[in-house]
Amino acid sequence: MQQDILVLYYSTHGATRQLAQLIARGIDAVPGARARVRTVPKVSTVCESMEPAVPDSGAPYVELADLRDCIGLALGSPTRFGNMAASLKYFLDGTANDWLQGTLAGKPACVFTSTGSMHGGNETTLLSMMLPLLHHGMLIVGTPFTELALSTTATGGTPYGPSHIAGPESRLPISDAEKQLAVAQGKRLAEIALKLSVERAL
Repeated sequence: MQQDILVLYYSTHGATRQLAQLIARGIDAVPGARARVRTVPKVSTVCESMEPAVPDSGAPYVELADLRDCIGLALGSPTRFGNMAASLKYFLDGTANDWLQGTLAGKPACVFTSTGSMHGGNETTLLSMMLPLLHHGMLIVGTPFTELALSTTATGGTPYGPSHIAGPESRLPISDAEKQLAVAQGKRLAEIALKLSVERAL
């Protein structure tokens, strides 16, 4: 039986979505694991609906049930001044009941991001996404330096999680090293999630 790992992201220009798809590829490569890819709608600056109830294309919107159903979580956001995007934080701010119930406690999680420049806040964004996950009791899964691309990359990639340098106009393609690290992260998350799921079931 396959078990779901939630890949939840927000993307504006498509780079974070591409990272999500690569992480999902790594998850799906692990027998017994299946990626469930979801996104969140854009948040309006005024009190009105901004997005349709169902996305026009791409991944479906996340539901709280997705948190309960998953055995692990990959969380991704573009960088917004060294922090996660408001749309993703808005969703996380609405998970208080799941925090009270311990829905995510003991499950593994990883984080990923994309930004316009090499020093545009990749690592602080990754760290900012870890904070609510730690409050939920999740176990953070980083990218170890046993992944050789982490030591040789001249683009994105951090021990805190996969990242991409998209350039000032968000047009740079995802590099080979960034691809390798994203797929490897998905595999690592899936393998750990399956092991922990077995232990919780005992």
